[in-house]
Amino acid sequence: MKKMGLGRGLDALLPEVEEMAPENAVREIPIGDIDPNREQPRKRFDEESLRQLAASIQHSGVIQPIIVYPQGGRYVIVAGERRYRASRLAGLTTIPAIVRSYDRVKQMEVALLENIQREDLNPVEEAQAIRRLMDECGLTQEAVSAQLGRSRPAVANLLRILSLPKGMQDKVISGELSAGHARVLAGVEDPQHRQRLFEQTLAAGWSVRQLEQAAQKAPEKKRRETPLPVELSELEEDIRRALGVRATVSGTMKKGRVVLQYYSQDELEALYEAVQRLRGGE
Repeated sequence: MKKMGLGRGLDALLPEVEEMAPENAVREIPIGDIDPNREQPRKRFDEESLRQLAASIQHSGVIQPIIVYPQGGRYVIVAGERRYRASRLAGLTTIPAIVRSYDRVKQMEVALLENIQREDLNPVEEAQAIRRLMDECGLTQEAVSAQLGRSRPAVANLLRILSLPKGMQDKVISGELSAGHARVLAGVEDPQHRQRLFEQTLAAGWSVRQLEQAAQKAPEKKRRETPLPVELSELEEDIRRALGVRATVSGTMKKGRVVLQYYSQDELEALYEAVQRLRGGE
């Protein structure tokens, strides 16, 4: 799945090495003095990929320093845990690092942003990291969206993945389902229908588009007495994508109604923020 481009890169968060004060320059730190970050967004590290990186490090060294912060006489990784792990496999005793002092929000933001830019996170890990930023740092979806350079609806849609049962999330983590599949399933209200769609997707290898078409055959869609005009059907989808909540349009091109539905506090908050933006543009 193609990821949306980030509006800000690590350069926006980390000053260039050449511009740093001497005490913050790249230095060689003993690997034994460094600890992984327990709040690292990435939970899965491919062993074969680590071995390949370790071989490269043995041949050429660590090209890009890791980022750490001091804690209790030791150092904790903010960004670069994959390089740290590979360096240990390569038998290095020291690793180039930049020591920075970050508050909790900045630590989590830098770690998350580095992983997103490297496309190292699966969609569930990414959603969990964003949820942690919001819950533990008191940030709204709007604030997280601004910090990560993502649109607010994109963040809202990603967070919806966390509403899926664990079994479905596990298939996203393993790569058997894409983030697109997960978002479609998360938008299916009936748990039994969602489970059937999930099983059929795995069995038949449905694309996201095929799953979307099957999801539209849900019971609530069949209750319509007459099919919607194409324009109104497209409007439903446009509203869902723009606001991050389910929209139901009924009526004709001359008269009808639009009903917005939310199924979590996240979706309600997203809807509130969208309305606030509209009011701000008056």
